[in-house]
Amino acid sequence: MTDKIAIYAGSFDPVTNGHIEIIKRSAKMFDKLIVATMTNTSKKYMFSYEEKKSFIQEEIKNISNVEVVDGKSQLTTELANEYKAQFLVRSMRNSDDFGYESGISSVNKILDPDIETVFLIADQKYANISSSMIKEVALFGADISELVPTKVAEQIKIKLGDKTNEI
Repeated sequence: MTDKIAIYAGSFDPVTNGHIEIIKRSAKMFDKLIVATMTNTSKKYMFSYEEKKSFIQEEIKNISNVEVVDGKSQLTTELANEYKAQFLVRSMRNSDDFGYESGISSVNKILDPDIETVFLIADQKYANISSSMIKEVALFGADISELVPTKVAEQIKIKLGDKTNEI
């Protein structure tokens, strides 16, 4: 019997508690879960691939079937083929994500018809929280410790530095 391998790809800039929750749930569904930090050409990043990978590894260190990789500059379907993954995990926070995520799923199905997309709905407490929103809130000096892992919150504060005083 073939192992069920899935890819959960995202820019994870920053990784949020919502992302971590999806990783933990996905890890229960598959024999192996590859979490891939990817490139989204429409985003400006705060963290490097190495930093994002480190943040995620810290949060999932006790989950043995999860591996974190850099997926920079390649399509998710290419990465899936590299790791022999049959599934792509996509998360949706709310109905606003449905159109975007179904479009990605359609393109991925055209690129590789053998890979299935599995959609997971985010826990309600994370349903309206995005990485962009977290960065915006942090820029204004608000406490984001309930939205992101502790180490991520600390690093966001360091990266923003005196920018909060410029607003």
